[in-house]
Amino acid sequence: MDVRTCKSCKRIFNYLSGPNICPGCKAKLEEKFQEVKAYIEEHRGASMQEVSEECDVEVAQIRQWLREERLELMEGSAIMLSCESCGAPIRCGRFCDKCRNALANNFQSMMHGNKPTEPTLYKKNKDSAKMRFL
Repeated sequence: MDVRTCKSCKRIFNYLSGPNICPGCKAKLEEKFQEVKAYIEEHRGASMQEVSEECDVEVAQIRQWLREERLELMEGSAIMLSCESCGAPIRCGRFCDKCRNALANNFQSMMHGNKPTEPTLYKKNKDSAKMRFL
């Protein structure tokens, strides 16, 4: 049993997985998420600061939901994220499509490049029966 202290309310709880917050705070955070999601859908041109003030949620929390791809911004939204690799504007996640594909391709090539090679069969030739000296 892993007992921890909730970083939001400082209560002790039985930790299972995920963020270091108790089930009660997790439920409140989920309610806030639904509120932010509804507000962004209704007010497409709202800035991140405006969403934060209206929904009483920290800007960092909104950014985290966007990076986790739980929230996705609508086309024409005033809120934009930037790709962590090239800096291009994105609507959610950490990387743009171009960088995400490049990372996936690099990973695939690394996986295929490190495969153990299959053993080659020893081919007998006419010289194989001869004795050799160094």
